[in-house]
Amino acid sequence: MTPLVLIPGLACTAEMFAPQVEALSPHRPVTVASTLEGDSMAQMAAAILRDAPPRFALGGISMGGYIAFEIMRQAPERVERLALLDTTARPDAPEQTMQRQALIERVEDGQLETVMREISPRLLHPLHKNDQALIDIQVRMGLQIGAEGFVRQQKAIIDRADSRPDLPGISVPTLVLVGDRDPLTPPIRAREIASALPGAHLVIIPECGHASTMEQPDAVNAALADWLAA
Repeated sequence: MTPLVLIPGLACTAEMFAPQVEALSPHRPVTVASTLEGDSMAQMAAAILRDAPPRFALGGISMGGYIAFEIMRQAPERVERLALLDTTARPDAPEQTMQRQALIERVEDGQLETVMREISPRLLHPLHKNDQALIDIQVRMGLQIGAEGFVRQQKAIIDRADSRPDLPGISVPTLVLVGDRDPLTPPIRAREIASALPGAHLVIIPECGHASTMEQPDAVNAALADWLAA
């Protein structure tokens, strides 16, 4: 079976995909890539490609989607199919960059845990904003990534390329998935990607925010299984 490589989002570890690894690994090799190497999307993508199988299915959530776009630029011949979860093909808007720079300053000032506890609930569906278990996972992942990793990833996100011009050239079977109430990369951004991709299938997950793999793991697992089997 085709190996699957999954790329987590900003300040996230393999724990982001724990439900997916459990569900999918009995059927194929599943690897969660590290995002701890490189100062840019291009460098992160090159590091992941260095350690990845010769051919693989690729999935990325949020920042992982940005890296996935870069992998498709660097080595499209190695990717058999693509899953883009809760992400956008657009570059940072100026107001987003300003918000990231403010977070960078706070984290460099030693406030990583405080920042993670503030931003984590904001990423979730309204029904999940008080789910302490979900918040604790996000905080724990952020602390594992560490302040240096958080800052480096934020800077790489700020400098990322506009991937919209590349979309029509992606011809592999592609799943575009998003939570119906994703506040960071809303369904309109997923529809933008799907409409420009020749082989795209759009899935909108109900009662779900930005952290779809943890908020609605069963629905995400089902969508990924269908995508892998198609």
